Amino acid sequence: MALSFTHALDFERPLLELEKKIEELRSLSTSGTVDFSNEIGKLEKKAKKLQQEIFSDLNRWQVVQLSRHTARPYFLDYVNAIFTDYAELSGDRLYSEDPSIIGGFARFDGRPVMVLGHQKGRSTKENMARNFGMPRPEGYRKARRLMELAARFERPILTFVDTPGAYPGIGAEERGQAEAIAVNLEVMAGLPVPVISTVIGEGGSGGALAIGVGNRVLMMENSIYSVISPEACSSILYRDASMAEKAADALKLTARDLLEMNVVDELVPEPAGGAHRDPAKAAEALGKTLRKHLAALSTMNGDKLIADRYAKFRALGVFVGK
Repeated sequence: MALSFTHALDFERPLLELEKKIEELRSLSTSGTVDFSNEIGKLEKKAKKLQQEIFSDLNRWQVVQLSRHTARPYFLDYVNAIFTDYAELSGDRLYSEDPSIIGGFARFDGRPVMVLGHQKGRSTKENMARNFGMPRPEGYRKARRLMELAARFERPILTFVDTPGAYPGIGAEERGQAEAIAVNLEVMAGLPVPVISTVIGEGGSGGALAIGVGNRVLMMENSIYSVISPEACSSILYRDASMAEKAADALKLTARDLLEMNVVDELVPEPAGGAHRDPAKAAEALGKTLRKHLAALSTMNGDKLIADRYAKFRALGVFVGK
C-alpha cells in the first residue's frame, strides 16, 4: 500500500520513497511503451525486505509515533469495519454533548452490543471539533450513561481507547473532571455484563482508564498505554521535553511491555508496517480477537463477571520481594 509523504514518519520515508518509485514504474508499464516488470519485481522484494527491517525492531519512541500516526484507523473506522447497525447516542443529560468520546448500540455478528470510544480527527477542523480526542467531564458522564444503559439491557460493552488524556482545561476542572473519571472507574468495576477494552492507539492516563476497566484489556500491536505521555514525563523528570525518547524507554509503555507485565491480556497483531498500511486487515484481526474473548466471557453470569474483573485489577502491580 503506497502512502502519502504528507504525514510520514521519519523512519518510514525510505520505504515510502521505494514504494513511490515502484508506482512510477508501474504507471509507465501500463502505458504500454516499456515493460518494467523485472525491475518492479526486484524493487518489490527490496521493499518487502526493507519493511521487515524497519518494523521488526522498533524502539519505544518509534512505537509512540506509530500509535499517533494520523493515517491510523480511529474508533469510527473500526465501527464501520467490524459492526453493523451502529446507532450513536449523544449527550450526558447533565451538561452537554462531547464529540471526543462517542458510542451507541450496534450489532457484532448479529448480536446487540454497546460500543464506545475516543474519537480523534484527521484534519485541523476535525481535531478542533473532536478536541483532539481529549474528553471533558461530560464525555465521561455520557460514557457512564451508555454503559449503565447497556447493563440495564444486558448488552456486552466494547470500549476503544485512543486519547492523549482527559482534557486539562479550566472549564473541565470546574465541571469535575477528576470526579467524572473516578465515578466511571467505580461504575465499570460493578457492571454485570462482559466488558472488553481495546487500546487502538494512545492510552493516556486516567483519560484512557476511565473507559478501560474491562474483564479483558487488549492492545493493538503498535499502541501505547501509560500514566503520562513521554513528553510530559521528560519535562518533569529531566526538565527537558526534548528527552521524550529517553522517557519512553523509562515508562515501558508499549503493548509488548505491558503484556510482559500482565497489565493487558492479549496483543492484536497489526499488518506489516502498522495498522495504517492496511486498515481492513487490522480491523479483521481485531474483530477476530474480540469475537474470541466475548465468547469466553459470555459463559459467565453477572456475579462471575464482576468477580473476574475485580480479581484482574487487584492482581496488577503484584510483586515478590526478596
